[in-house]
Amino acid sequence: MTNPNAFPPSSINVLVLEKVNKSAVEIFKDAGYSVKEVPKSLGEEELLELISDVHILCIRSKTKVTEKHIEAGKKLLAIGCFGVGTNQVAKDAATSAGVAVFNAPFASTRSVAELAIGGVMSLARKMGDCNNNLHNGRWEKSPVGAFEVRDKILGLVGYGHIGQQVGLLAEALGLRVIFSDLMTRLPLGNARQVESMKALFEQADYVSLHVPAQPGGGALVGEEEISWMKDGSYLLNLSRGSLVDMSALKKALESEKLGGAMLDVYPDEPRTNSEDYSPALRGVRNALLTPHVGGSTQEAQKNIGLEVAVTLTRYVNNGQSHGSVNFPQVLLPAFPESSRILNVHKNAPGVLGEITKICSDLSVNIDSQYLSTFKDVGYLIMDVAPDKSSALADKIRELPSSVRTRTLY
Repeated sequence: MTNPNAFPPSSINVLVLEKVNKSAVEIFKDAGYSVKEVPKSLGEEELLELISDVHILCIRSKTKVTEKHIEAGKKLLAIGCFGVGTNQVAKDAATSAGVAVFNAPFASTRSVAELAIGGVMSLARKMGDCNNNLHNGRWEKSPVGAFEVRDKILGLVGYGHIGQQVGLLAEALGLRVIFSDLMTRLPLGNARQVESMKALFEQADYVSLHVPAQPGGGALVGEEEISWMKDGSYLLNLSRGSLVDMSALKKALESEKLGGAMLDVYPDEPRTNSEDYSPALRGVRNALLTPHVGGSTQEAQKNIGLEVAVTLTRYVNNGQSHGSVNFPQVLLPAFPESSRILNVHKNAPGVLGEITKICSDLSVNIDSQYLSTFKDVGYLIMDVAPDKSSALADKIRELPSSVRTRTLY
């Protein structure tokens, strides 16, 4: 059904940065969108130059989307973060502007979990030191400080999707799994939840972090937390670089309080592969360092591309916001022979009543509607008789509470 206010697909401009997987680009092109690819991250000013005509912005972890970008992106409908994290986006500003933010919370789960298990086994056998020694022409063969992982205790800080996968893989290797979480979680396999992070640190031979960044960006693990750990135990961080106090960790490794550490994330990661980078643990014994490659497998990147691109196109084409991290979750099936109107508005009492009154004044029949709120915004999907949908949408736009109104079809 054609509606003069509807967006033709070819008018939707998609900006794809940072070599997002081609699986996403193919979905956008199949939807008829206009796609521009820039194979790198962009700085603040570079992105400001491009964002004014962008409807969908696709990024990975390096590009930072600030309040300035949200303000300048007058046409911006949605931002796709092609990974687990969304802390690179000013989400409060996006919410207030009616811009939905989507990510891929599950697509890279297996890849991250496998790397964590590889880290546990590599630390147990001092693989980092062995590799460095041979590259430097030294043959140092010794069982001192090398262990089997069987019957050791793996402590998981955070028992979400990745933590659960790590636990299941660990049990297959004979590790005993304990976990701490802010919520009471149903254990998988033979895992056991402990009462506190302190209890976990005191019991575990290996501690692996699988939680988001802390409010305010502070460290979760510092000198005190490391002091709880067993002498000679190991710490792994594949979550967020800010979770670990790097000076405290370096001190613990150099004093041999800890037997080793594996890091895949860092507090100050470079924006591009071409930048020089010297991590705090550079040259420290039995420190395994990888450059944020937890989700960097062909399988994960393809799945991330598919997951985020599908949610973005569903939002743009049908208004379905399910999966957004900053927006009301609205999922309403299409009503046959109707016209769909989407309205993002300030979350204030009486808005739905005002919209209903407009429908009454225009004698518009409502076939179906769904309203949900999140923080400062409300989001309404409404299917109405098509003959007066354009006039209705225009009246809704005029409401002081309206942030953004779209007619889909």
